[in-house]
Amino acid sequence: MKYIIFGLGNFGASLAQKLTELGNEVIGIDNSMAKVDAYKEKISHTICMDATDEFTVSGLPLKETDIVLVAIGEDQGANIMTTALLKNFQVKRLISRAINPLHEKILQAIGVDEIVHPEEETAERWAKKLCLSNVVDSFELNADFSIIEAKVPADYVGKTVRGVGFRKDFNLLVLTIIKKVEVKSVIGKSKTETQIQGVASADTILEPNDILVLYGSNKDLQIFLKQKLR
Repeated sequence: MKYIIFGLGNFGASLAQKLTELGNEVIGIDNSMAKVDAYKEKISHTICMDATDEFTVSGLPLKETDIVLVAIGEDQGANIMTTALLKNFQVKRLISRAINPLHEKILQAIGVDEIVHPEEETAERWAKKLCLSNVVDSFELNADFSIIEAKVPADYVGKTVRGVGFRKDFNLLVLTIIKKVEVKSVIGKSKTETQIQGVASADTILEPNDILVLYGSNKDLQIFLKQKLR
């Protein structure tokens, strides 16, 4: 079988080597030339490239590859962007690595075929959340960027994602929207369920109980929340 593995950290490199040893054709990709050089004799093929660059990724043999796995762990933003990019390319089978529950929700929204958890969930959970009002959950991608779950501002209820101007006015990306919906059980009882809506569309209309999953710099997130979620 043919595999492409993005990210040659401990998990990705180990998996790529084992698959190669079993006789599979594996392309191992990382943006670190040091890692690419370190594994060039142990993996079928190694390439140094930016996995978030659409043009560069499009040049890979994606159509001929049986499984594409995103094993990027250190840069979670790159993990998400790479996963979304590969989903758009409609690879045969897409597997991605999740670091924590919120990251897993985003990967589910993107629509990956399978999610792997190479680390124990209890080994390292984010100890602190961003000190921002109305934030439901959050995790830091690095010192400068975060992904947060935040309640929809009352002023924006009834507007579309495009109409709010998240990207234009606030330099933020709406990755997905989590909705609370009432469903009836087989015995007729109503209950509230959480449903992830998938990749957010520009025409999606925001509703009162929606939770926005936003990506951006900590500075831009703070400005947005302080001004609009009071």
